[in-house]
Amino acid sequence: MSKKIGKLFLSFLKLGAITFGGGYVMIALMENEFVEKKHLLTQEEYLDMVAIAESSPGPVAVNAATYIGYRLAGIAGSAIATVGVVLPAFIIIFIISLYFDAFLALKPVQYAFAGIRVCVPYLIFSAGLRMAQKMEKTVWNKVIFFSVMTAMILCSLLAVKLTSILCILMCGTAGLAAWGIARLRDKKEGKHR
Repeated sequence: MSKKIGKLFLSFLKLGAITFGGGYVMIALMENEFVEKKHLLTQEEYLDMVAIAESSPGPVAVNAATYIGYRLAGIAGSAIATVGVVLPAFIIIFIISLYFDAFLALKPVQYAFAGIRVCVPYLIFSAGLRMAQKMEKTVWNKVIFFSVMTAMILCSLLAVKLTSILCILMCGTAGLAAWGIARLRDKKEGKHR
């Protein structure tokens, strides 16, 4: 068990050290690490984890690490994964804070951050696209997917400002409604969920 926890810690330490651009970038890297490379989670388990991590309070990357750690090694794994993913950022931010003004004044640092800002939307988009491609291709899932995409685009174009809490409540309500409709449909067809 301790060997498993050690590997888990090193995996999250590596992810925490190489990820720039926030939690959604880390979501893509976690999928690559734990679903595609190591096969420790199935795609369905991973998608469930992403939904839980996004709707739970706190940073999505920390929530995801906590969930994956718990799923793979219980409470100890949860704690170790969380520490592993946070530790590199803590150390880097602590060092930067000591020399903050001098650090930001460096031209290479300014150019590095400009380059990172360009990559972040691509990494987030590619993670979403990969998840969409692996989604079960039923008519119902396609309707939900295109409805959500349409709502997101319209909200962006119309500059609608919604709080995170309202978005979570609306999406949760929509998800429950979709589940209820699917359940009614299955009852009519004689299936059970």
